[in-house]
Amino acid sequence: MQAQKNNLIIPASVLLAGFLIAAGIYFAGKGNNPPVQNNPNASTTSEDINIKPVSSSDHILGNPDAPVVIVEFSDTECPYCKMFQSTMETIMSTYGKNGQVAWVYRYFPLDQLHSKSRNEAEAVECSNTLGGSTAFWKYEEEIYATTTSNNTLDPSALPVIAKDIGLNVSDFNACLASNKYADLIQADEQDGINAGAQGTPYSVLILKTPLSSDAENTIDTYVAQNGLSQNVTISGSKKQIVMNGALPANMVETILDAILK
Repeated sequence: MQAQKNNLIIPASVLLAGFLIAAGIYFAGKGNNPPVQNNPNASTTSEDINIKPVSSSDHILGNPDAPVVIVEFSDTECPYCKMFQSTMETIMSTYGKNGQVAWVYRYFPLDQLHSKSRNEAEAVECSNTLGGSTAFWKYEEEIYATTTSNNTLDPSALPVIAKDIGLNVSDFNACLASNKYADLIQADEQDGINAGAQGTPYSVLILKTPLSSDAENTIDTYVAQNGLSQNVTISGSKKQIVMNGALPANMVETILDAILK
């Protein structure tokens, strides 16, 4: 009887593994669509995106006066945000170094999926308090490099990351325990909701000048050819572009090249 039970358990385990893999493929999107965790259909309206203006209170990497500012709403435990982190690092190494693109990071923790994400957001914010902008971007980069995503990062790793980037661990732990940035993180989340985010990563490109007709046509054609209508949306004013999902660097580069040409 025990042998029969064991024989049943093994196929059941295989079926469960197959289901989890299939679910992962489903949530990763179909065809060319870049993956979004907790994937919605992106807004397809032509209205302007209701997003808080970028200011000195934001976390900005690059030239704040750049022709294109990419505002990313992100969750540190989202595997697709981890993918998009690589995209943005590539974009900043190419377009950021000459002042063409700036990157703004805002928090959008998906609590139902990632109960650890909100605490991790507070950790990232504490790094800024203790070490300024340089420490913020180092911590932000390192937390994505360290986690394997989907709520897998052990909280004990947070002060280790702080120590690795040169922060005072005692001060970091006290800051993290205070939860003093809960309102700031909630405000970022609400801003993302107002801007149309229903999943992560969700980014809004804010343009200094409206898209030219040629640039708009180039982007529209590229979107149509690659089945990205749910991932890339141009606003009514032509001064905002939504990128919904973990677009790979080559896709973002195509959009940026059309804008900056």
